[in-house]
Amino acid sequence: MRQKIVAGNWKMNLDIDSGKELLIQIIDADLNSDCLTIVAPPYIHFHNFKRMLSHTNIALAAQNCHAQESGAYTGEISVKMLKSVGVEYVILGHSERREYFNEDSLAISFKVNTVIKEGLRPIYCCGETLAERKEGEHFETISTQIKQGLFQLNEMELLNCVIAYEPVWAIGTGETASPEQAQEIHAFIRKTIAEEFGEIVANSISILYGGSVKPGNAKELFNCPDIDGGLIGGAALDVTSFTALTNSF
Repeated sequence: MRQKIVAGNWKMNLDIDSGKELLIQIIDADLNSDCLTIVAPPYIHFHNFKRMLSHTNIALAAQNCHAQESGAYTGEISVKMLKSVGVEYVILGHSERREYFNEDSLAISFKVNTVIKEGLRPIYCCGETLAERKEGEHFETISTQIKQGLFQLNEMELLNCVIAYEPVWAIGTGETASPEQAQEIHAFIRKTIAEEFGEIVANSISILYGGSVKPGNAKELFNCPDIDGGLIGGAALDVTSFTALTNSF
């Protein structure tokens, strides 16, 4: 059975004190034990959070990394550095990285390779813009992103990946893909993987939905057969909402 996951992406929010306060609330909350809970705070929190999470089942994720192991890359952070402070997962290819930092799937594939090499697990994001959906290009966009970002891996490496589908038009807008729209793309992603790696591999990979997921719509989304959880943005900053999301399966 595929792992159910709720991953909270804090983005560029919460300073040291407010971050600690939220994490304490999450640790003390009644989280669903049948669901893997992941928190992805800004880099400044990792050292403290490693200690705070050491006796919990909550996993720590980074929001990005550099493709190189080390070097003269001012302002960047390496996977080895992340690993040293307890990070287990790395979000890669988020739509905001693609849009604001001009990252494309080929560049992201090198980050995927480095994360896998260091024994961490990528959460690889894909998704179409509103214009691409209106033009009927969403399947082609998703297929290209999956193939360019992940098909350089072998089967065992791919099985260590999590995929997150995030329709760009539904991130931070209050809009949400309908369960039918989300399920259609999730099934398409699984089919795309199956055509290259086989159905056993495709059916073993957790695929998350990200795009204005809230307690009010999570249960319907998470009940779809190919949706294995959520990559959560705004709702991850509120412990009541975040807890409710883990209990939405």
